[in-house]
Amino acid sequence: MSMAVKIGKRVHLRYPVPNDHDEYLALKRASKAFHQPWEPLPRPGSDPYGSAAFDKMLASASSERKRCFLVVKNTEPKIVGVVNLSEISRGCFQNCFMGYWVGQPYRGHGFMTEALRLAVDYLFDDLDLHRVEANIIPSNAASIALIKRLGFRLEGLSQRYLKINGEWQDHERWALTREEVTADTTR
Repeated sequence: MSMAVKIGKRVHLRYPVPNDHDEYLALKRASKAFHQPWEPLPRPGSDPYGSAAFDKMLASASSERKRCFLVVKNTEPKIVGVVNLSEISRGCFQNCFMGYWVGQPYRGHGFMTEALRLAVDYLFDDLDLHRVEANIIPSNAASIALIKRLGFRLEGLSQRYLKINGEWQDHERWALTREEVTADTTR
């Protein structure tokens, strides 16, 4: 856990490293059918489950506008998912978008709830942001339940927001601000 950015009781967040290549891609491949309804179709000629996709993720894991964290179990160093903080904006906005996925073998175990709590702490405490937004397809009940557990509130519906699985999909816009986390004593 020496590379951990944030450590929880069962999982920690850390940046990916080249040695994660095989394990990361194996988890992505094992979760392909599970994730298909919620992901964009790959561009022609690209393979989201291949080495180039891993290399792209690795290259953009830490920049001014993005952070990509692997969610790793504490007891056995297994990758269970990913949390992305993207479009990090400074100035008067101080905002980012949060995306995440859990590997199919690890769904329903609470790992992502803990990981997103760590990510929220990181973006408010370490990045000193004011607001985070998650956009979710309304039929993704598990993701909506997860975000609700973290105290996010529904702000509205963005119609035909993203092209997911080949279709322009509506997305619910969920957000959380620093004040709401400070006021929430259940965290």
